[in-house]
Amino acid sequence: MTTLYEGAFAKLNLTLDVLGKREDGYHDLKSVMQTVSIRDDVELDIGTGKPWTLECSAAGIPTDETNLAWKAAKVYCGELGKEPDGIAIRITKRIPSGAGLGGGSADAAAVLRALNRYYDEPLSILALAELGAKVGSDVPFCTLGGTAMVEGRGERLRRLPNMPDCVFVVCKPEFSVSTPELYRKIDQVAIPRRPDNQAMESALLSGDLQRVAENVYNVFDPVVTAEHLELNYIKSIFNTYGSLNQQMTGSGSACFGILDSFEYAAVVCNMLKENYSQIFIAKPV
Repeated sequence: MTTLYEGAFAKLNLTLDVLGKREDGYHDLKSVMQTVSIRDDVELDIGTGKPWTLECSAAGIPTDETNLAWKAAKVYCGELGKEPDGIAIRITKRIPSGAGLGGGSADAAAVLRALNRYYDEPLSILALAELGAKVGSDVPFCTLGGTAMVEGRGERLRRLPNMPDCVFVVCKPEFSVSTPELYRKIDQVAIPRRPDNQAMESALLSGDLQRVAENVYNVFDPVVTAEHLELNYIKSIFNTYGSLNQQMTGSGSACFGILDSFEYAAVVCNMLKENYSQIFIAKPV
């Protein structure tokens, strides 16, 4: 038996635009995504000689074949014709679920990278990301990591210049958002403002953190904030204590602020911790 270890990193949407509904029922997106240092740890035992199992340190996470990490292992082994003779997956969970941080997708991506390494990397990282699209929409990006333009259903990736050095503070309120429900709502409203992805790409190319921050925008943010006004409170704390910009990530409900120093980030955390238990300081990775 061999045990593999892999980090599973959360993602933030620096920009997120919904371009329209597709014939297959999914939506076309355009988003600049960034991996950050909030992470789950994934362990895989290969060759257990027993039926597949999955354990997770967090309550409420499925531990059967509906878990994306399990699906990723099935997809990888099926696609490449590999027979691992039993797999045991253990996930140490730190990324909050229902947050828009891609926790389940990050775990799936970690499984893909670990299995690919175990089998002497028959797939390039981009081919592995392409395979991840069969598991879930955020899995391709989480497999690739770094800073990237993500399009289509999440399967079209293009690497971008690295995020300038900065500190993120991420705050997950108690409530979560139903992603399918949110897509239904966005289909029914006019989108008054959209992110300027070209300007974001240009800002990243210049390495100008202020310009990057100015171009952070998520079309879901006002839709969710209209129903959950506490997001305005969280964002006001970010803004008051030195954040260059603040926004919800993905379909929510976590918000993040971009700060240029750890000292400011620590102050923001201190101000939020009285009301919120899930607060993180993170770096781009």
